[in-house]
Amino acid sequence: MTTVAAPGISTTASTLRRLYFVRFAFAVVWALVMFTTAKHLGPLAATLLVLYPLFDVAAAVVDARASRATGSPALLYVNVAVSLLAAAGLAIAAASGIPAVLRVWGAWAVVAGLVQLLVAVTRRRMGGQWPMIVSGGISVLAGGSFIAGASADDPVLTNAIAYAIPGAVFFLISAIRLGRAAKGALPA
Repeated sequence: MTTVAAPGISTTASTLRRLYFVRFAFAVVWALVMFTTAKHLGPLAATLLVLYPLFDVAAAVVDARASRATGSPALLYVNVAVSLLAAAGLAIAAASGIPAVLRVWGAWAVVAGLVQLLVAVTRRRMGGQWPMIVSGGISVLAGGSFIAGASADDPVLTNAIAYAIPGAVFFLISAIRLGRAAKGALPA
């Protein structure tokens, strides 16, 4: 049995579906390019590291605009602020080396993951949010591992790639699952 979704939910779900497909593609391309330069923290790696949270800022702004019809976008604005701080922090940390970058990346992953988890929980009725809930939880755990990994004898940037790929997969799964809500019907 299905029920018809409210027009605001359908519109928001459609926008989020497109956004999640874009986020999937961005994360995969980012990870591939980052893989080519992750051996050392050069200018390209530093730029890519700063670019990732900046892309998150843009995505959160699109998400916030789309979400006004279905609820408060306040948590998304928190994500914007956190990701802007992360981008600035990563730009500064890049001058200090991989351990500093991993600490900033980790702190960002923890806070952004919590925000993602909370946003997804509030959107459960829309459908397609379980992948985002799981992804948010994994982000929190991964962030802690980045912070811990910064103290390793030979910390590496490839951990950031390992963070982006599962996130991409979760965005893809959520985008696919949002298809029903975007068409105006939700499972009962």
